[in-house]
Amino acid sequence: MSSVFGKQLKVSTFGESHGPALGVLVDGLPAGLLIDQKRIQREMDRRRPGGSAMVSARKEADQVEILSGVSQGKSLGSPIALLVRNKNARSKDYRDLAEVFRPGHADFTYFQKYGIPPQPGGGRASGRETAARVAAGALARALLEPMGIAFFSCTVAVGGIKARKIDYEFSHTDPLHAADPDLARAMGEKVLAAREKGDSVGGVVQVEVRGAPAGWGDPVFDKLDAALAGAWFSIGGVKGVEIGSGFEAAARLGSENNDQMDENGFLSNHAGGILGGISSGQSLLARLAVKPTPSISRPQSTRDLSGRQREIEIKGRHDPCLCPRVGPVAEAMAALVLADACLCQRALQGESR
Repeated sequence: MSSVFGKQLKVSTFGESHGPALGVLVDGLPAGLLIDQKRIQREMDRRRPGGSAMVSARKEADQVEILSGVSQGKSLGSPIALLVRNKNARSKDYRDLAEVFRPGHADFTYFQKYGIPPQPGGGRASGRETAARVAAGALARALLEPMGIAFFSCTVAVGGIKARKIDYEFSHTDPLHAADPDLARAMGEKVLAAREKGDSVGGVVQVEVRGAPAGWGDPVFDKLDAALAGAWFSIGGVKGVEIGSGFEAAARLGSENNDQMDENGFLSNHAGGILGGISSGQSLLARLAVKPTPSISRPQSTRDLSGRQREIEIKGRHDPCLCPRVGPVAEAMAALVLADACLCQRALQGESR
């Protein structure tokens, strides 16, 4: 079961949704980086549940414990281990689901591959696993942010309601992380209406990275956009990724879609900051399609471990919309990919000397 990510910067997460703890081991960060535990905690707080009616009611403090690799606030160059304890799991909510496959979840495919029956909360397939990713991403930021690299995310669509403008500052104050102040209320009402009916709603999250230098990424098979897309697709619930103009490019002429240049640089950014799999120095821009949360309390038809048809209603605490919690995770995965690309570039330059 793959739980390791990266080449120069290797990240390994562990733990299950309803186990005693989650954690991550990060190997490859240089020594001497400033590791601010409060900075890590701020990122964890952005992702954690229980903040509003727009997300799961599960109450987790998500306090990060640094177990190794840091001394006096600086990285030692050795593996950094971070731990997040589960303190509000309610496995009893899943007793009636122990022998049935929840529609839209990984229960069926995990059973087919590993012979593992459905686990409380989804086990490793749970969105709870992303807490470890966010902690790791905060470590990656310790390498990138001193270089002037900044990360942003927001919700740009919910249930078909699409933002007409992007205001990252406003999105920090909105429970859905909605990008458009004029449409935030309508988006919120859409989510609450679905929740009231025992349903859920999907949406689109935008991710932007500013300040990444030109020259990161490795063609032909390790392109930066391929690495980013793979990292984002590894987030549960993400079913589509487009970079730059994405699918809109399919309807354009080359003269419309090419990013022309003058003596001052690029005149547009339809490529989303990546050309030939290598960063161009422009902002990296992407959008992630997020499916509706599969855990809903409406009656659904499914099968049990014996192959018999069953009808279930999923109880427990679940997000009516995944978007506000996907954003911080998407930023974290982008940070991990870029930190790895940075270290790969340093290794390449060292070899060429």
